[in-house]
Amino acid sequence: MRTSLFASIATLALIAAASPSFAEEADTLAEAITQGKATVTFRYRAENVSQTGFADDAFASTLRTRLKYETGVFKGFSGVLEFDNVSRVGATAYNNTVNGKTRFPVIADPKITEVNQAYLAYTGFDKTTLLAGRVALNLNNQRFVGTVGWRQNDQTWDMAGMINKSIPDLTLTTAYVWNVNRIFGSDHPFGDLNTDTVILDAKYTGLPFGTLTGYGLIIDLNDAPVYGLSSKTFGVRFNGKQKLGDGNLNFLYEAEFANQSDNASNPNNYSANYLHLSAGLSANGLTGKIGFEKLGSDNNGTVAFQTPLATLHKFNGWADKFLSTPGGGLEDFYGSLSYKVQADGPMKGLKFDAIYHDFSAATGGSYGNEVDLQVSKKISKHYYAGLKFANYNAKGFATDTQKVWFTLGANF
Repeated sequence: MRTSLFASIATLALIAAASPSFAEEADTLAEAITQGKATVTFRYRAENVSQTGFADDAFASTLRTRLKYETGVFKGFSGVLEFDNVSRVGATAYNNTVNGKTRFPVIADPKITEVNQAYLAYTGFDKTTLLAGRVALNLNNQRFVGTVGWRQNDQTWDMAGMINKSIPDLTLTTAYVWNVNRIFGSDHPFGDLNTDTVILDAKYTGLPFGTLTGYGLIIDLNDAPVYGLSSKTFGVRFNGKQKLGDGNLNFLYEAEFANQSDNASNPNNYSANYLHLSAGLSANGLTGKIGFEKLGSDNNGTVAFQTPLATLHKFNGWADKFLSTPGGGLEDFYGSLSYKVQADGPMKGLKFDAIYHDFSAATGGSYGNEVDLQVSKKISKHYYAGLKFANYNAKGFATDTQKVWFTLGANF
């Protein structure tokens, strides 16, 4: 399968190549390396979790240091190398999923030192990029493919792929993934997922009223304990905004539908649908939205639509109670308000977010509700800070959970 996928990607790239790339390139390999771009980022995170069923709260104090180097382009080739280190800072007491401290709630930020990204890119074909190696790939809103950037360790992909923009307003992304490097690190028994996964994505931005995206995600996991996550998902997404009147008022909207069924060694025979609808208004830094997201269920409420490669923290509440969809599926009615200070002065850019979720099973019955709050600010060109809170109130699923985060970051 890997051989055929590589051949397909190469064939598509050759078809798409109409003329050489005109990107500015280095004259020598040494010049491409020495004139590359180096960055270093730091992100400190303090997280506290209080959860019913645990006598003690969990507290994690961690620092992520990231070193990244991007070479220049030489004869169409360039490279990226990125290292991450996550270390404890001061006293901590939490279950990081690999330290055995199960008397505490989980905070999935283990100590790690690893290669986060390491890939080669080739841009010698016009409007086409070929990639191979370890890549931090995010697609669309990250509902199906995402790096889980909120956690201190990214989810990345050992993959080969192509991004093509030969047709005006159309971006085609194809990839073959043979390993998923998950946020838990290599010490976790499922920190790596050996897989044969195909990613297909076509995004068209030429419409006057929004962006239309069609996608496919074909997951074939090769480890028996996770066979149940092997699936085929095909969907379509539309999102956009329209200006209302002569002022700054904008109407925001999105609609998405997908179908998922079993694949490869999945022991379940099922078909389940995904639906997401939202609408909102924004003006002068204030945005309000309402939405409905449904991950359906099949087999008498025993098998549900799953998104195992997503940035799950972005969806269905920051308390992370629905990282795996319950067998009865999930319906999430939500509303959100956000405000970003527009006026000049020291408060400019200060952002406030508030979200309310009402959760229930797709097959009927309440799960609970959640309130999420956040205040954040980019302090200057190099620094940012944020304070975040989540309160999940259980009414039939999981347990009451409160989480608080403080984040301070620097980018150079």
